[in-house]
Amino acid sequence: MTAPLIPERTAALLHAAARPGGPSAAALGVVTADGQRATLHVGHTQHGGPALTGHEWWDLASLTKPLLTARAILRATEDGLCDLDDPLGRWLPDLAWMQSTSLRDRTLRQLLTHTAGLGAWTRLYTWGDASTIRARFLQEPWEVGPPGEVRYSDLGYVLLGRVLERLRQQPLHTFPVDPGLTFTPPPDQTVATEQCTWRERLLIGETHDENAAALGGVAGHAGLFGTLTGMLDQAEGLLRGGWLSPAAQRLALNTQVPERTLAFVSACPGWSGGSLCSPHAVGHTGFTGTGLWIDPPRGHAWVLLTNRVHPTRHSGFDIQGLRQAVGNTLATRTGALPA
Repeated sequence: MTAPLIPERTAALLHAAARPGGPSAAALGVVTADGQRATLHVGHTQHGGPALTGHEWWDLASLTKPLLTARAILRATEDGLCDLDDPLGRWLPDLAWMQSTSLRDRTLRQLLTHTAGLGAWTRLYTWGDASTIRARFLQEPWEVGPPGEVRYSDLGYVLLGRVLERLRQQPLHTFPVDPGLTFTPPPDQTVATEQCTWRERLLIGETHDENAAALGGVAGHAGLFGTLTGMLDQAEGLLRGGWLSPAAQRLALNTQVPERTLAFVSACPGWSGGSLCSPHAVGHTGFTGTGLWIDPPRGHAWVLLTNRVHPTRHSGFDIQGLRQAVGNTLATRTGALPA
């Protein structure tokens, strides 16, 4: 008898999580290498709100990095518009103009793999309006460490977003996205995120990330929304092929630097996908409580969407523990790895 794609133990974890003190909602989807799918929707669009129907939009947060920005850079490379080893200065010649900095020499590949030496984050949303932030961002005297060490950086992906706008000659918010992904979800069909202390309102259908919001709602690091079905389509494309050309997709899925591919985080100790995955699994998470994982040797991929920042990011809810537990219970279902 074939084991269910979503075991009872996995479902119990989600039902236990979507309660007061945790997220109001959780949605899980699993897809296999032969195209089978299963989904589970638990909870409500907000605490005290309507029950999930399965058609809701979720703020994907940093899943924007692989699903929009890294993919678009790889597509531009496929189209001959750029090379992964191009220095930033080729596409952003105005970057740090009249300043002595090595940032212009860092490559697109280094930005994609978080090895360009940039810091993680800064309060861009306190700088002013979107046009002021955009102008200042390219002229800020960023401190840049030696290249090579993995240092997770939103700032690097903001720069990649600007590169994409130069390559395609269009704003990032006009880039085409696949069905089930959007930058502008209908609020009445979107899961709530945080009661934002900066904007002083509950966020529903608008970008949670402050910096992306201040830049107009979309930046290279955040701003994408998706449905569970749309996210499973992404997972299936990554698992079964067709997400990019074969050559580019290998770069997206295969480790390039310690614990990093050109788009995802590789399986490693303490990894969000759990410790029972194969060594060749990859994934990525979003601050709002989202995540996507692909495990080709086990023949499956999965998506876990929660609004763990609702009503506040300071609830203490253990989203990492939930992600790992879900990954481990799913790995147990698939049994031993193929020889």
